[in-house]
Amino acid sequence: MRQFPLEMHDVAPGRVVEWRLRSTAAAEADDPADPTGRRASFNQDKHFTVAEESRAADDPVASWLAVTFEVAGRLDERALAQALLAFVQRHEVLRCAFRRLAGELACEPFDPAELALDSEEVGDFETSELLRGFLVERFKRSIDTLSWPLFTMGAVLREDSATVYLAFDHIVCDGMSMPIVVNEVLSTYEALCRGEEVELPPAPSYLDFADEQRRRYLSIDAADERLDYWKAFIDRGGAFFPRFPLDLGVEPGRMYPIVNEASTLLDAAEAEVFEKTCMTVGGKPFMGVLAAVAVCLREAGGPGVYRGLMPVSERGRGTWADSVGWFVNTMPIEFDASPGRDFAQVMGEVRAGFTEMIGHIDVPFVRAWELLAPEEFAARSWPYPVNFFSYLDMRKCPGAERHHEWRPATHVWSARANGACSWFQRDSAGMHMNSLYVDTPAARSTMGEFQEALRLTVQEIARSGGFRRPIALTAPRRPLHTPLDVAAFARRR
Repeated sequence: MRQFPLEMHDVAPGRVVEWRLRSTAAAEADDPADPTGRRASFNQDKHFTVAEESRAADDPVASWLAVTFEVAGRLDERALAQALLAFVQRHEVLRCAFRRLAGELACEPFDPAELALDSEEVGDFETSELLRGFLVERFKRSIDTLSWPLFTMGAVLREDSATVYLAFDHIVCDGMSMPIVVNEVLSTYEALCRGEEVELPPAPSYLDFADEQRRRYLSIDAADERLDYWKAFIDRGGAFFPRFPLDLGVEPGRMYPIVNEASTLLDAAEAEVFEKTCMTVGGKPFMGVLAAVAVCLREAGGPGVYRGLMPVSERGRGTWADSVGWFVNTMPIEFDASPGRDFAQVMGEVRAGFTEMIGHIDVPFVRAWELLAPEEFAARSWPYPVNFFSYLDMRKCPGAERHHEWRPATHVWSARANGACSWFQRDSAGMHMNSLYVDTPAARSTMGEFQEALRLTVQEIARSGGFRRPIALTAPRRPLHTPLDVAAFARRR
């Protein structure tokens, strides 16, 4: 299961059917059953606030997160509709409307027993190109943070197969929710087709997670010692957000259309060797990729000390493993990747930096942002291109053993950006990369060459066990970082 642009998906043409969620309550059909609501998480509150402010400024932001997967054989539409409805009923966050109550963002859940799906025949699409165009536009127009429901569900039906799709607003899910969607919907569908009931593991509500998070962190202030890690990071780098260290050709305060690209860095065999190489020096594959990213950025003119943001799962050890929601904290990480260090040494620095980061994971990113960078928090976007690294091993997610049959894929899209974000995924087919970045000539050149340098670097690690030959861009790009004193960084370690 990998992430790539929907425009790259080879979806066979067919007849499209969609299902729309509605309330069957006799009173106010579109009002949740609980008028008091429950508090949203910090991630949800910030996301919703940005949508509100953008709408008020007539400058709406738009983005979506989608998953597609395959069903073999002729689709039983009734069984799929039942499976989709059961999935929505099971996860409270999916049947919530978000509203402002006395200034606070409330999650108001609908009663699961009073929800139904209405089917709609969309039409026949004779070519894959026309179908992809429809899906892209459908997701853009149907996903609205300020309107319920916050997702779209449908399927492309053919005589001997079907492609199912679901697209969500980020406010109700994260990347690790996508394999949960696939596993639950298909497991339930297959059980219904056999005339059986499916047994699923417990899935605690994300609203409970949000309540607990609010109780623990809403009352803290900027003097709280739990923010000391963030403060030290800011003091050394000079800013809350670590800059992407290469020039992307962006102007301050301006947003740009995006380029959405994906490629494979390592095939399955190479990825296995890469993992063993990382383990040999006491690291994990994500650490090896991060080490390679740091070295490539440095060789392109970036600093010797890597500084970036890294999303980290808040699902815990099994507690929320089968729950849908936005279980992501974002933390700063830094480590020394200065010239002269071999692969084992850089990996040791990555491991030490990651260990220190995890030791301070408790404070939510949005809360730290609000307390430590209030002026930037008031803006509707990050202030400039930010160094961002994300890694997911999709082989460890629920249902991974069936992915070769279901052929699931994740797709992300955003209308505009002012920087670059890269996501790395490991699956049974290898190691993959998906990047969204600003559509400028400088960014296209820099990101294209960076991706190629990174591919060569991880392949070299897999082949030789280290950085045996220098890998750099065609010409070093003008760095945008403030020089960081490597010796000072070493002293604090």
